[in-house]
Amino acid sequence: MPMHRWSFLAFFLILIAAVFGPMSLSEDPQQPVAKPFAPPAWIGGDAPPPFSATLSPADPSVQIDWKWASPEDLSIRGNLSFEVDSVSASLKWETPGGDVFNLASFEGNDDWAVDIDARDVSFKRSLGISPFENAANLMFPSLGRYIISIEGTPPSGGSLTVALPGGKWGLLGTDQRGRDVFSLFLVGIRVSLLVGIAATLLASVLGLSIGLASGYLGGAIDSLIMRAVDVLLSIPVLPILMVIVGIWGKGLWQLILILGLFSWMGTARTVRSLALSLRESCYVENLRSIGASPFYILYRHLLPEALPVLLATISLGVPGAILAEAGLSFLGLSDPRVISWGRMLHEAHGFGAFTAGAWWLILPPGLGISIICLVFLDMGRAIEEMADPRLLKGGRR
Repeated sequence: MPMHRWSFLAFFLILIAAVFGPMSLSEDPQQPVAKPFAPPAWIGGDAPPPFSATLSPADPSVQIDWKWASPEDLSIRGNLSFEVDSVSASLKWETPGGDVFNLASFEGNDDWAVDIDARDVSFKRSLGISPFENAANLMFPSLGRYIISIEGTPPSGGSLTVALPGGKWGLLGTDQRGRDVFSLFLVGIRVSLLVGIAATLLASVLGLSIGLASGYLGGAIDSLIMRAVDVLLSIPVLPILMVIVGIWGKGLWQLILILGLFSWMGTARTVRSLALSLRESCYVENLRSIGASPFYILYRHLLPEALPVLLATISLGVPGAILAEAGLSFLGLSDPRVISWGRMLHEAHGFGAFTAGAWWLILPPGLGISIICLVFLDMGRAIEEMADPRLLKGGRR
């Protein structure tokens, strides 16, 4: 039976991933988690993993056992508050060799905001090094145990987060901004499915309505509608979509509406052909002879006949909508705030992932688009076989 095809199980799994995958993420996928272009953890070799720790009144000292080369960056961010009137405290960094660096001083005020980045020129000058030198090399001169602590007046509240970007990360590494590619991939499933299904449903409803009306009414109305369809089919879609997106905006719902308005013509022609063959049938002639209205005939009789064909058309139309969205996103014509597979490929291309050999930015969205299109194509074929069992005689494809 067609329902036993692999594509239905695959679609069910993809749907679960689209619904529950983004909900399972503990952090915002837009936030950096490691250094840019960090490879996946399973091929990262001897690169250090990311490190994060928190300094607080309950734990004012953190030890870092460092077994790798100097990291590319170090950041310390947060807020500290003190209850006493006269504050005299400092943030110290101690190396395994006994060298001590004063990273920040807290004197006078009872509330302090800390925002330290080892790449900042002001921080480098506070350590007494050139703006062109790497402060992380000075702070990590060798392997061993490093200690960062709050000394002097103890804080009463707040916390500081110490973060070291790793040289490898997670299942699929990071992108050019240091974001987790696997998290972006999960969010992109939802966007691709939403655009593909919503745009195809809109196009199918328009094509079904216009095709039934054109095929049943016939005459001048049919000729006028079909000439309009011919004109729309002769227009190159991609340049028109680019112009409309540029004028109308790059929002997600604008993109869905644009794709739906320019994708209904094939459905209209298919449904019109079915309506032309059914309007001359005996039972439709009998309905007209007893005074049934055209709306009643279309709604109660022709529409149920067209539904199997419509379901197959929807399944076959979703891949086209997904590919159109991916193409527009790859060209930079989508909302940059919306994470999609096409947007991931656009950013990977724009930031040199192709030349840098960062395949983990290219293969996941590319394979995702290919697999989801194949799933819907096979589902469309299965629905066609259910609507017309004669297709099974030639064997499954």
